[in-house]
Amino acid sequence: MRDLRIGRRAVLGAGFALPVVHAAATMARVAPADTDEVFWKGIAAQYDVPSDVIQLENGNWGAMPRPALAEYLRLVERVNRDTSYYARRGLVGDLIAAKADLAIELGVPAEDVALTRNATEALKALILGYNRLKAGDAVLYADLDYDSMQACMESLHARRGATVIKIALPEPATRQSLIAAYTAAFDAYPRMRLVLLTHLSHRTGLVIPVREIAAAARARGIDTIVDAAHSWGQLDFVLPDLNCDFIGLNCHKWLGNPLGVGAMYVRRPALDRIDPDPANDATMRDGIHSRVHTGTVDFAAQLTLPAALRFQRSIGAARRAARLKMLRDRWVSRVRRLSQIEVLTPDDANLHAGITSFRLHGLTSDAANAALARRLLERYRIFTVHRSGVTRGACVRITPGLFNNAEQMDALAAAIEDVASKPPTA
Repeated sequence: MRDLRIGRRAVLGAGFALPVVHAAATMARVAPADTDEVFWKGIAAQYDVPSDVIQLENGNWGAMPRPALAEYLRLVERVNRDTSYYARRGLVGDLIAAKADLAIELGVPAEDVALTRNATEALKALILGYNRLKAGDAVLYADLDYDSMQACMESLHARRGATVIKIALPEPATRQSLIAAYTAAFDAYPRMRLVLLTHLSHRTGLVIPVREIAAAARARGIDTIVDAAHSWGQLDFVLPDLNCDFIGLNCHKWLGNPLGVGAMYVRRPALDRIDPDPANDATMRDGIHSRVHTGTVDFAAQLTLPAALRFQRSIGAARRAARLKMLRDRWVSRVRRLSQIEVLTPDDANLHAGITSFRLHGLTSDAANAALARRLLERYRIFTVHRSGVTRGACVRITPGLFNNAEQMDALAAAIEDVASKPPTA
């Protein structure tokens, strides 16, 4: 599946085509590929970005590359022009084809995938629809999980009578310490039935070993729901690599699709563990589509999926992941040696992707880190964002995108070095 995905040629319109990246060549040339600045300059040219700042806050959502934007605008015109004449005659078939293309990229059967408006909607449907909880059963989440998903897990106390457990993930983290943090909680609560795992944290960028933790959970009779909102597209994997039954993700962060498209995956044998959405009537109770109800959506955004996928396939998943890690490593390698700086993801390549957060030593408040992000913008014209909710303290998140380059990461490192030499007060 992955070889076909990476090796597919994509002609992107407007006379622009990117070179084919075959799987074998990608695996053999990861190091050169991530620093091939001629190639990446061509990729960057396909994005329109702000000219007055270095944009290093690409985690909220991702900019569409020009081929996807052009296709989206074309589809907006069509949907606006033909409205229900198209919706009641050809739209459904086109949406099925778009979802099938997405499923190929995800490495799973199309019938196990439902389109949503975002990862939050997908994960909300999975968490609140999970029906194997009895009063007194326990559920687990961590401090680095997304706020809305934490709230959904907390609501299971009132909804299902569940005991809700929250853990703080280790900092600094190792693969073994992460596995140990979850398994210790599993063993401390014999009635644990459900765990939420965030594959790649939006707060710090930490990547956790989902497959190993989920296997430990399964051995104890615990189901796993995976938040892959940030990992899919940053890391090189397909959903079966995680070996989990329930996954939520989106397509407008790292795929470069228009805003308003996500996906929910439920492995077919596990479908009965998620209740149908009550908004679906009795004729729509079967299949994964019955587990979520979105109402009317931006059809043009969903129909743009094949164009966004073509663009990403022309780069290749392994090459994209290597580039994002290289951009991250470029600035981290310079600032990690500073005693005043705490980098919140380890250098273990399996535990980070492109996102990484940092804080100044001793400055852990939201206010201090919001001020630091402002300082980076106002003094150095580098746009970042502060993140709260980490047990050991707030931080500033750095999120490079495919249009960023090594020189911009060097500028960030220099700015952090300058800030560290004369830090603000807490």
